[in-house]
Parts: sequence; structure tokens; C-alpha cells
Amino acid sequence: MTRLLQGKVAVVTGASKGVGKGVAEALVEAGASVYATGRTIDDAPLPPECVRIRCDHTDDTQVKAVFERISGEQAQLDILVNNVWGGYERMVDDGQFTWTLPFWQQPIWRWDAMFVAGVRAHYVAGQFAASRMVQQGWGLIVNISFWAARKHIGNVAYGVAKAATDKMTVDMASELAKYNVAVVSLYPGLVRTEKVLAAAAYLDLTNSESPQFIGRTVAALATDPNIMEISGQILIAAECARQYKFTDVDGKNPIPLRFEDV
Repeated sequence: MTRLLQGKVAVVTGASKGVGKGVAEALVEAGASVYATGRTIDDAPLPPECVRIRCDHTDDTQVKAVFERISGEQAQLDILVNNVWGGYERMVDDGQFTWTLPFWQQPIWRWDAMFVAGVRAHYVAGQFAASRMVQQGWGLIVNISFWAARKHIGNVAYGVAKAATDKMTVDMASELAKYNVAVVSLYPGLVRTEKVLAAAAYLDLTNSESPQFIGRTVAALATDPNIMEISGQILIAAECARQYKFTDVDGKNPIPLRFEDV
């Protein structure tokens, strides 16, 4: 992968593992200066070029400190990838697998986790990043979302939180349009995260994507001179790969998921 992002500065939230870790790795590979945040970021096997900042994104003071540090160290902020998310933990609660339970049987903490550590965390990081981007007159905010916003997957709280993320993208984009700051929601497919690979024996990974593939998508978007034309839209990572003509790390071209396939 060429160093398309040489001289660019990016923040990736929730980069300790999974999609966030892959995005951070891919952006470093593309030449960006990457700040990676997360509660366990110190233990993450990230490239040495990544600047690790331990941050609990449910604590606004810690989030503010992240962006203040970047402002003190960098002349610009080009990319924010909002990946941090809550609610995936404790899928087995008190000995019961609760992820797919109907909403009246769901633990209330899951709703709170998805909205506080997910939607709200994206909103707060977006505020700090947008303030900087508006001043400089450019930038890209990518909110990692998923098909659950448009189709029942897993549970009600998950779908509502992802739908809120997509709506936030649309409205942020509307308010930032005149400042040349783009905002998009990005849908991965089946990503080979650590948890997915642990369950590989039970899954069909034929059309799966590496975590770095999502980062390559972000890199392509960040170098699109016409990015403002698609600001506010929901994008599918595999469709972006076809449009921008890049492959996954294994050289494969994942097939974009359709609504009926998810």
C-alpha cells in the first residue's frame, strides 16, 4: 500500500483490538501520524509509530485531554475514526447468553453501554475533532456503524444505537458542509477480529474482511478529492474497495453484502 496519507494526522478511538486496531495499522501503513486511544491501548500490539493514549471514552475529561494533546503536538487534525463501542462485553450474563434475547428480557446495562460508550462517545469525540477541523477548513470524520441500523440483528438496543449513529452522521455532515468537513458512516462486512477468529470453526469466513481492510477504506476516503460529494452518506467498505480499486491485505476483493445477505 502506498503512503497516501503522508503528512496527515489521524485519531482512531477504540483501537486496542478488533476493527479499531486494524484501522490504526492501515493508516500507519498509509503514512499517517496515528493517535490510537482505548482503555487497554498500552497492551495493544500496534505498530511502534502509533501514539498510544490511554482513554476511557465515557470520561469527557479524558477525551478532552486526548484532543488537547494532539493540538499541542500537531499543526492539524485530518481524520477522526469513531470506532469505540460498548455493549459487546458480557454477552453471557449470569450464565445466560443474552445477546439475542427479546428487548423485554435484555439487561438494561447493554442499552446504557451502547449509548454511553458508543453513540455518545462518538458525539463527544466528534465535537472536539470538528472544532479543530472547522478552524482549519478541512477534515474527515468516519463513524463506524453496521447493518443493524437498517435490519434487525442481534437485539433492539444494538439496532437503535447503530441507527442513532447513522442519523448523527447525516446531521453532523449537514452542519459541517460549509466548512469542508466530511462525515460518513462506514459499514464493515464480517471482519476477522479476535472474537470472530476465536469462533472460526462455527463461521463461514469465505467472504470475510481483515480489520486492516476497513483502515484501507478510510485511507481511500481521506484521499478522495471529491469526498464532500458523499458526505452524510452510509458507505459499505467492500463497495468502496471496488470504487477506489484497492484489495484486502491478502489480495482478495470481498463481495459487498446486500441487505438480504446480512
